[in-house]
Amino acid sequence: MKRIGMLTSGGDCQALNATMRGVVKGLYGLFKEVEIYGFLEGYKGLIYGNYQKLSADDFSGILTKGGTILGSSRTPFKELDIPTPDGLDKVKSMKETYKKLKLDCLVVLGGNGSQKTANRLSEEGLNVVGLPKTIDNDVWGTDMTFGFQSAVDIATSAIDCIHTTACSHGRVFIVEVMGHKVGWITLHAGIASGADVILIPEIPYDIKKVCDALQNRTKAGKGFSILAVAEGAISKEVAKLPKKERKQAIADAAAKYPSVAYEVADKIKQYSGMDIRVTVPGHTQRGGSPCPYDRVISSRFGAKAAELIKKEDFGKLVVMKNNKVTAIPLSESAGKLKYVSADDDIVKNAKLLGISFGD
Repeated sequence: MKRIGMLTSGGDCQALNATMRGVVKGLYGLFKEVEIYGFLEGYKGLIYGNYQKLSADDFSGILTKGGTILGSSRTPFKELDIPTPDGLDKVKSMKETYKKLKLDCLVVLGGNGSQKTANRLSEEGLNVVGLPKTIDNDVWGTDMTFGFQSAVDIATSAIDCIHTTACSHGRVFIVEVMGHKVGWITLHAGIASGADVILIPEIPYDIKKVCDALQNRTKAGKGFSILAVAEGAISKEVAKLPKKERKQAIADAAAKYPSVAYEVADKIKQYSGMDIRVTVPGHTQRGGSPCPYDRVISSRFGAKAAELIKKEDFGKLVVMKNNKVTAIPLSESAGKLKYVSADDDIVKNAKLLGISFGD
């Protein structure tokens, strides 16, 4: 009898259920007897021993269902050694729950922070397998995370819809796309939707150059422009500040504007006098049914996790490299983010197509 625990941690995304289904179907294909314990609301369920014993039927019909049947929550890694409000030692409690249920492995579906915690539990002696979840596609060590392509599809659709009204009224529109620290969604959705300007956290912008790009379109007879702006986009002036001052500048802007898109819009208006409209798709980018691409890679990731459990190859993160699903040590990925680089081919290709990054 194999006893497997599973949890979904951090922000939700469209393919969590699809991935869990892949794990469970893979396990039932490899073992005669399996018991699945689903921890509710992420690591919180593991800390408090809040779980459900699940059957294969519980994972039937969820391939196309967004969100997570287990629920999720955030348990910040930096607060892992801080006791819960009721005094529980988080790491100790998680280990006790694992041992109480006599688990053979804990499968963690989560992004960077969740996998850092998974690695910590692995170092504490638990058998852990990680699966790279995040719409941001910023988990280090994998070419792709599940949830990313679904979010790109939604962001692209939003910009596509803005295109028609921008064209009809001859306006400049900013569409704010999710991504606090990395700009993968904004970059891909911006290219896919034909955005004229793409602003991402990794490439600080000069508002004068942004305005120059917009005015050049006007001079060329283009009646409208679209900017895809990541919610973490930052100006060159702010990026150059010392860390403490930079954080204060960002905080001051957050107190003044509803979000980054409105700040960029205000700067453009001050500099050029252009009238700007802002659209923020927000959490729609996390919602709905996973796209076909995510359903495929989620199923492949889940099957690989089952293989690792069969081989007792623990302490690993399932990843995709060159379209091949494989695994790397959790310790290699933990604590690292996969950023967009100005030297990446995709950025160079976008610039060749005439897209401005405001740099």
